[in-house]
Amino acid sequence: EVQLVESGGGSVQVGGSLSLSCAASGSTFSIDPMGWFRQAPGKEREGVASINRGTGTKYADFVEGRFTISKNNTTNTLYLQMTNLKPEDTAMYYCAARSGRLYSLDRRDYTSWGQGTQVTVSS
Repeated sequence: EVQLVESGGGSVQVGGSLSLSCAASGSTFSIDPMGWFRQAPGKEREGVASINRGTGTKYADFVEGRFTISKNNTTNTLYLQMTNLKPEDTAMYYCAARSGRLYSLDRRDYTSWGQGTQVTVSS
């Protein structure tokens, strides 16, 4: 079993930046692909970005070049750098691992999840 712990969330103003981290521990063999998801109150959890061992990435359309997903394969730490944040980016952000498909943004493909870290963007 793999444990995922997110950190780095917080409150920022419109146009600000945040960097999220996700530390993986436990049975990290075959942890990839990994991804970031988010869920706003009253909405379904949606995919933000996916990465496979740091060599290939996919982003949701709403990212529009503002976010960058990366992974340190030595420490098994996943990152999400977010810039030019908008109020609609406000959500709980979750780290996910062990997708059954490459570059998937479908939450149903992931088998391991963290507890989430809150991101709040105010105008």
